[in-house]
Amino acid sequence: MAKDMSRVIDCEATQCIYNKDRICHTLAITVGDEEPCCDTFYNSANKGGYEDVIGGVGACKVEDCEYNKSFECTASGIHVVMATDHPDCGTYEPK
Repeated sequence: MAKDMSRVIDCEATQCIYNKDRICHTLAITVGDEEPCCDTFYNSANKGGYEDVIGGVGACKVEDCEYNKSFECTASGIHVVMATDHPDCGTYEPK
């Protein structure tokens, strides 16, 4: 049975190469280790990704998140927010 990947609804990390107009344009991001940060974030003046793609959550390594099931995100979508100097998953919910 195929599952749909959780989508990145919006992203506040406007300096990321994949962010265009607060939309993530990479195929998939990876969310953190001990904290729910976006491990795919890359700060650059150049932009990358695919214009016709809205990012998904490929893997979640935050084991204590309510939405983490077998290292996959089960939320229907996530919001990426800025936490001081790095982007975090704003949908993170501790178990």
